[in-house]
Amino acid sequence: MLKLSLRNILRQKIHTTMSLISIICGVVGIILAGGWVNDIFIQLGEALIHSQSGHIQIYKQGYFHEGSRSPEKYLIYDFDQMKKTVAQQITVEKFDSITARLNFSGLLNNGRSDLPIVGEGIQPENEGQFSTALKITDGRQLTDQDKFGLMLGRGLANGLKLKPGDTVTLLTNTIEGTLNSLDFEVIGIFQTFSNDYDARTIKISLATAQELLSINAVNALVISLKETKDTDQITALLKNKLDSFDLEVRTWTELNDFYEKTVDLYKSQFGVLQLIILVMVCLSVANSVNMSIYERTGEFGTMLALGNRSMDVFYLIISENLLLGCIGASLGIAIGMFLALTISAIGIPMPPPPNADLGYIAQIRIVPSVLLLAFLIGLFATVIAAIMPARKIARLPIVEALRQNY
Repeated sequence: MLKLSLRNILRQKIHTTMSLISIICGVVGIILAGGWVNDIFIQLGEALIHSQSGHIQIYKQGYFHEGSRSPEKYLIYDFDQMKKTVAQQITVEKFDSITARLNFSGLLNNGRSDLPIVGEGIQPENEGQFSTALKITDGRQLTDQDKFGLMLGRGLANGLKLKPGDTVTLLTNTIEGTLNSLDFEVIGIFQTFSNDYDARTIKISLATAQELLSINAVNALVISLKETKDTDQITALLKNKLDSFDLEVRTWTELNDFYEKTVDLYKSQFGVLQLIILVMVCLSVANSVNMSIYERTGEFGTMLALGNRSMDVFYLIISENLLLGCIGASLGIAIGMFLALTISAIGIPMPPPPNADLGYIAQIRIVPSVLLLAFLIGLFATVIAAIMPARKIARLPIVEALRQNY
């Protein structure tokens, strides 16, 4: 039956070509859309990791939920030793760097007005190793020598009309609750993918932040890995190893809840797109199949008259479309991969995503699961489209079918 199906497909050049075009377009559309959506997930995730959260953060147990209310209760004091302990748990092949942060809140004053801020006391040299997505729009990066230097987000700089070289006053409460202030020089202005982050965040050296808050401790240890795909494995390892230290371990996805919301949104939209493509391919192929079957009604009548069963005719039509679906889906996979590689080599300039000012260059990722999905949709859409016409012709009376020969 396979040889007969192939012969019939090749014999009906016009209908076969029309069906193949529909299948190929549907498969290519899924590959390009799926590859683009996956690129969004990857680029957004890497931007968050390498500008804000790192891959993994370690806190004192309870800090993630209660630390903003009582940060003094959730401090890591022996943080240098803890950094070494954590680093020893991760293999050299997967470990990139680890740094300490002290988070605080306060007011930033430019001499005329002030704005509330969220501050990060950082270890500049360590932080610079993985903050590769932190774009310096004016000035320079903070260094270990900048004891009274300050970096701030572009939104905050615009709000206070600040530029590198300006002097600002930072006011905050010490761990005991008394008010403290220090003057800083603006060293640099940065920009990330998040406008909210840029509108409220400042960065100063860890030593200065500890002096300002009158404490020799940190809130978080931030870990950067060489590969994002290792995050879950390393997180599970650290949770097991650090359980006795009364510490909690959080991944970058847990720290950036809006990332999960963005992923869910795009996945639902991609699901709708898949459904639309499935329906379009079904309708296009069904139209072509109906035309083909109508023209071949006399041929099927002859088969029935010669003793073939109705199910033989039904299976012949299904096998023809199954073979057509395989050919079309395979061609669609090949063309889709070629277009994905070509487009990725050129790059697609994209506007800034929601709540961001930075655009980016998009690519079309070749994702095995998307390739499989595209192939199956192309295949099954073709078969589904043939079921009703095949059942109709298989049930047609022989005499009525034979009339089409005259």
